[in-house]
Amino acid sequence: MADEPDYSAWIGRCEESRDTVTASPIDRIAATLDRNDPPAQEGDAVPPLGHWLFFLPDARQSEIGTDGHPKRGGFLPPVHELPRGMWAGSRIAFPGDIRVGDRIVRRSTIKSVNRKKGASGALVFVTVRHEIGRAGEAAAIVDEHDIVYRGLEAPAAKPSPQRAEAGEWRRELVPDAVQLFRYSALTFNGHRIHYDRDYVTREEGYPGLVVHGPLVATLLIDLLRRNAPTARIHAFSFRALSPLFDGNRMNVNAASPGTDGLTELWATNAEGNLAMSAQARLA
Repeated sequence: MADEPDYSAWIGRCEESRDTVTASPIDRIAATLDRNDPPAQEGDAVPPLGHWLFFLPDARQSEIGTDGHPKRGGFLPPVHELPRGMWAGSRIAFPGDIRVGDRIVRRSTIKSVNRKKGASGALVFVTVRHEIGRAGEAAAIVDEHDIVYRGLEAPAAKPSPQRAEAGEWRRELVPDAVQLFRYSALTFNGHRIHYDRDYVTREEGYPGLVVHGPLVATLLIDLLRRNAPTARIHAFSFRALSPLFDGNRMNVNAASPGTDGLTELWATNAEGNLAMSAQARLA
């Protein structure tokens, strides 16, 4: 439509960030996942999805919006007309490792901006490609990250109608407000839907605190690490389908890998309905 903002000028925009891999975030995500890992040491490989603990946002307090996220604009397009922003999924390859002590670089490029019409109204999907590795070397991690922006006119939480069977590998959890707060702190994520119950129920209309999509994805990877601790994960992709909420039972599931190393993973809510689907390729 003629009155819809045009965000095509953002396609191809790039930015570069630098960080140093330290042991503390690795130890703290292990604690948040209730793992009994030994303390991370210099030279240890960062576990899969651990790259999300680095290159954290650093917006000044005056640049934070009412939802707790940095105000829109700058690198990402300013999709002001669709207030709800969520991590919709990622496709990640791990051709190498980043290790404790490494000085690393992340090169981010906006790959696409697409406007769609869904059952819940207008949607804008933004895909950002992140290439992460040591300076001057080939990327050790390539992460294509999908962000979806939605309006407030549709129900906040559309239940998933798709039921899922229990996996050969399975773990039951009940995420609580403390675990969500700890993950928000680890990733310096100020989005209030994860820790501010008054805001998330009154302003955004959710029935409870929303479990972070990346945390659910990390719990799926953690399920693989618990059941195949020596396997190397070459690739991982996930798609968020329906939100999960604190205080409610959830399950992470996986099929044992096939001869080609592929395995399907999925997360379900208390009713057994699909909340996230994923796939991994293992060595």
